[in-house]
Amino acid sequence: MRNLRFRSAATAATTALVAALALTACGQTDTAGADTKPDAKTVSTSTPTEDTPKDDSTSKPDEATDKPQDSSGQNAETASTSSSKSNSNSGAKSNARTTCTGGNTKVTVTNVTRPINHLLVTATNTGKGTCDAYYAPLLGFDDAQAVTQINEDSKPQAVVTLAPGESAYASIALGGDGSPDIEAYKLSVHFAGRENQGSVGSPANLTLPKGTMISDTTSVSYWQSAMADALTW
Repeated sequence: MRNLRFRSAATAATTALVAALALTACGQTDTAGADTKPDAKTVSTSTPTEDTPKDDSTSKPDEATDKPQDSSGQNAETASTSSSKSNSNSGAKSNARTTCTGGNTKVTVTNVTRPINHLLVTATNTGKGTCDAYYAPLLGFDDAQAVTQINEDSKPQAVVTLAPGESAYASIALGGDGSPDIEAYKLSVHFAGRENQGSVGSPANLTLPKGTMISDTTSVSYWQSAMADALTW
């Protein structure tokens, strides 16, 4: 009987020891599992990897790219200045005064009914700027070696200045002091320079009206700004 009680007590002690060991093992397992869980705070404050794009919003802007540019990539301010200079130079050229020549005018010669035995020479400015018609047209009939004489009494008070589209006029007195008796076919019109030292620029070569007759005393007037003024000579 005593042995039976001893064995029962020993069995109970062993069972209690096993249970205690089992509880201890479970506690260690739970603790180990808790340590493997990531800490939420640590994850949210972790350093970004190299693949994370950098924020360049605080970088200093490039001063050159901040300035407005035109379609060609040229700085707009520089382009505007260049354009202003170009326009200024263009305006200066268009306003510059030059000498009227056969290159910047259209010249015609026509018959007139009054006064009789007269032709009218008209030079119209076809250029983009103003030109000055100095003195009188220097005329050459056919193959004449000398220019036609000029009527000095017709000299105007001022040089005739022509804006684009405006015309200067000169009359040719065919008979002069006598009756015209030489038939002429062609007329070259040269332009005098400011210093009146011969002709300048290119001449205008014209065909005379059919039946034009000239004489040794044929003369031409100075350039006039009005047709009526030219035909008084």
